[in-house]
Amino acid sequence: MNIERFIAKRIIFGSGKTSQLSRPIVRISVLGIALGLAVMILTIAIVTGFQNEIRNKLIGFGSHIKITNYDSNESDEPQPIDKKQPFIDDLKNDADIDHIQIYATKSGIIKTKTANEGALLKGIGPDYDWKFINDNLKSGKPFIVSDTGLSRNIIISKYLADKLELKMNDKMIIYFLIKKVDSAFFKYEQRVKAFYISGIYETGLEEIDKSLVLVDIKQIQKLNYWNNDQIGGFEIAINDYKKIDEIGVKINDIVGQDLIAKTVKEVNPQIFSWLELQDVNAIMVITLMILVAGINMISALLVLILERTNMIGIMKALGARNKNIQKIFLYNAAYLIGKGLIWGNIIGIAIALFQQYFGVLKLDQATYYVSVIPININLIHILLLNIGTLVSCLLMLVVPSFIISKITPIKAIRFS
Repeated sequence: MNIERFIAKRIIFGSGKTSQLSRPIVRISVLGIALGLAVMILTIAIVTGFQNEIRNKLIGFGSHIKITNYDSNESDEPQPIDKKQPFIDDLKNDADIDHIQIYATKSGIIKTKTANEGALLKGIGPDYDWKFINDNLKSGKPFIVSDTGLSRNIIISKYLADKLELKMNDKMIIYFLIKKVDSAFFKYEQRVKAFYISGIYETGLEEIDKSLVLVDIKQIQKLNYWNNDQIGGFEIAINDYKKIDEIGVKINDIVGQDLIAKTVKEVNPQIFSWLELQDVNAIMVITLMILVAGINMISALLVLILERTNMIGIMKALGARNKNIQKIFLYNAAYLIGKGLIWGNIIGIAIALFQQYFGVLKLDQATYYVSVIPININLIHILLLNIGTLVSCLLMLVVPSFIISKITPIKAIRFS
């Protein structure tokens, strides 16, 4: 029988329960641990939820990896590449790759009766994955892209629709400046295209919403005087975001010297650096909460030791060692910590689920890119928080428990 655990149980559940003096302090300590864990759970859920939300929006429009012409001149209109590449079949058969689609981009100016606005047209083909657009459509529906016909439909953002006073099915005029090669010289010509609005989307990412529109890729091929096999590049979606750097390097090695593969992290380094900074904030909050919980438990442990001074003296007189008595109080503290963790899980997970399903807490979408506080409940994160809090608090309690070694049997018995 583990005598230390037996005595600790008697103290906790038996006739030796805490007195009127120590009970409020113990309850405050348990409450401190519960609230601390709840805050940690909510912090992790909100930070990872926010990171996932922004990352998914960037990936939704630009995919995980892009393959384009290797051009040192960074531009929204890269030089065309051939759609028929020898490595495409190998990529499609790769277990890490989920989807491959073609695209092309072209800058233009939308002109209406009331205003002008710059736009970046993204041409898409029949292989385009509409899932992200469908999830963010405010009105309308995706247009059909075929290998034979030429669609004149366009999908624009709510930001552009409001600013230019456009609505569903309106005719929209876009002006383009086209560079043509005439003998050994370049010359520019202005061209005008009319499109009809078939859908209006909203992501909340101003960098996307203020300019990006979707059209048939054949419109851009026609504008640039490309043939049907010339495209701007390939977009590749992968199955596991955690492997994005590894897969990006692998694809870059097989595309050849004339092409380059870039991950969404490389295309948007500022945004991803900002998202990574959120991890630092989460770590700081978690560290502070664990310190507060540990200090609370140190206070409770010292009160329990002082309250049981007589018992400690009697046990020492009967031959108990200091380490055995320390174990009794550490078992007692572990029980209190566990009780606080249970309530902390209940409070934290309940609030997180309530926000996830009802979205009560709102945000300014123009500032934070999302309209409600996003939540990501990850059971592994919660388990690690519980284990980390328990271990950290117990380690912090080891040093204060050495006060037991300073208690002598004679003085302790007299103290009673």
